[in-house]
Amino acid sequence: MKKSVITAAMIIAIASANVAYAKATTGTIASIDKKGDSITLSDGKTFSLPEGIEAETLKVGEKVTITYSTKAGKLAASSIQPAK
Repeated sequence: MKKSVITAAMIIAIASANVAYAKATTGTIASIDKKGDSITLSDGKTFSLPEGIEAETLKVGEKVTITYSTKAGKLAASSIQPAK
């Protein structure tokens, strides 16, 4: 019984560590990949764009704030707003 409780607690701790948390970053768009639906900021980070955010609406040189999470080791944007 005691061993199964410890095992269950370990599974929950590992699962919690793998949950994607939303983060935000601000930067300048350095390039836009319209075919790949992604953008790269001047710091080198590349974000995939979700449905509803079209690459054509963004411009190289535009300063933006991106809310994102990491999915399968890749940065996935959930929203992109003009930076203030």
